[in-house]
Amino acid sequence: MFSADQMVIWTQSYYWPFLRLSALFLASPIFSASSFPVRGRILLAVLITALIMPSLPNIPVVEPLSATGLLLAGQQVVIGLAMGFILQMVFAAVVIGGMSLAMTMGLGFAMAVDPQNGVQVPVLSQLYVIFATLIFLSVDGHLILIQLLVESFTLLPVGLGSWQPDLVINVVLWGSQMFLGALLLVLPALTAVLLINVAFGVITRVAPQLNIFAVGFPVTIMAGFVFITLSMPSVFDRFVSMFDAGLAQALSILR
Repeated sequence: MFSADQMVIWTQSYYWPFLRLSALFLASPIFSASSFPVRGRILLAVLITALIMPSLPNIPVVEPLSATGLLLAGQQVVIGLAMGFILQMVFAAVVIGGMSLAMTMGLGFAMAVDPQNGVQVPVLSQLYVIFATLIFLSVDGHLILIQLLVESFTLLPVGLGSWQPDLVINVVLWGSQMFLGALLLVLPALTAVLLINVAFGVITRVAPQLNIFAVGFPVTIMAGFVFITLSMPSVFDRFVSMFDAGLAQALSILR
């Protein structure tokens, strides 16, 4: 039989990993989708906490409702949110890239609800998000993310002495990579569509009687989809490199 003190110690040892893991699920892609049930997210966090607990280093016993316990709870939540937010910015780069290309092609009016964030985005962004989600799952990105969380307890163990003040700053600086990744993702198709628009501008100056709106939009949209199809192999490679960079950054900010 377990005594009451042993039960309290055992419960507290599971409490801190559960906080960090649940915060990760709250901010990370796929797990934080509005279509993912909250109860399922909590049950998954409890299950993974029970599985990874034997491999974690010694966790100090701290009263959760004390001042130290509240600070530790905030620390675990910030670490989990930081790791998940970095991967979330990779998917945000995918949305921004698709939005830039859709606006250039003339598809900015075609909007759809993004199930990942619950907001309206162009259908082209939704297409890229679906591709990115499938690739993220195919390369076991969700499993690697959980593995990084387990390693974070070695790099940043539970305790106020292990806190890094520049953790939040490193996450904010990583946000600049979101715009760079969005540009590189759609750069081939975006360049081709821009050249086509420049060509139509020259044609308009040469032949003003030509109705450019009746000819330009269908040609631009068709050419955009053609170049998207041709550039898809490089887009897949860019997806993988962005995920690798995001996972590496999630681990490096903890060092």
